[in-house]
Amino acid sequence: MDWQLLGASFLAVFLSELGDKSQVAAVALGGSSRSPRAVFFGTASALVLASLIGVVLGDQIADYIPPQWLKLAAIVGFVVIGLRLLLQGSDQEDQLVEEPVDQSTPEP
Repeated sequence: MDWQLLGASFLAVFLSELGDKSQVAAVALGGSSRSPRAVFFGTASALVLASLIGVVLGDQIADYIPPQWLKLAAIVGFVVIGLRLLLQGSDQEDQLVEEPVDQSTPEP
């Protein structure tokens, strides 16, 4: 077992899942349920299955595409997503800035 890879994988997934949609869903389900244990096992098994699919697909793709290209594609993908989020954030910020409202009373 490659313990360093295990730790790096755990840390990467753990940090990326904090505040993610899946965690928000787990909080919502856990808060509205009478069985938090069932919510835990359901969300944990979903994350395990999603990770399994990702690892298997990654292993299969690596047979056809060199790992350096996969890393480059991941880097480009993250940069594109980051830029889109930044641009969307600045657009939303611009929409939040409203012009001052004239509070004076109109003349009759």
